[in-house]
Amino acid sequence: MINEQIRDREVRLISENGEQLGIMSAREAFKIAQEAELDLVKIAPMAKPPVCKIIDYGKYKYEQTRKEKEARKKQKTVEIKEVRLSPNIDTNDLNTKINNAKKFISKGNKVKVTLRFRGREMAHVQQSKHILDDFAETLADIAVVEKPAKMEGRAMSMVLTEKR
Repeated sequence: MINEQIRDREVRLISENGEQLGIMSAREAFKIAQEAELDLVKIAPMAKPPVCKIIDYGKYKYEQTRKEKEARKKQKTVEIKEVRLSPNIDTNDLNTKINNAKKFISKGNKVKVTLRFRGREMAHVQQSKHILDDFAETLADIAVVEKPAKMEGRAMSMVLTEKR
């Protein structure tokens, strides 16, 4: 809220250079802001009494949007990378998949390891669970299991994340 929109009986006023001018009526605060040719902006509406500051509103809005942009830049999005395996995977192929997973985890991404079953492989689901267990055990030094192995349709999957 700015200027005439502020309808509180009393407000705590802060001047343009940051010094407290005390508690006064909203009308008085607005008059002081007009004399300084600036805007009266309610900064903390939930405080008792609400805190208002005398500032240039356009400049204030610009600063806020700039801060929001900076905060968005610093955010890191965590992607989920998927590594697909099959129950009859050979050790060298498994090592290649493990190396790929290591790269993903070292870059800060989560890794979803999926063991896909096709046709008759569905009859031997429990015997193949050890592949996922070995995969997690191999990466135990850099990753931790976030979501343990679980059947989802024709695939068994688990999620690994970076160790903190």
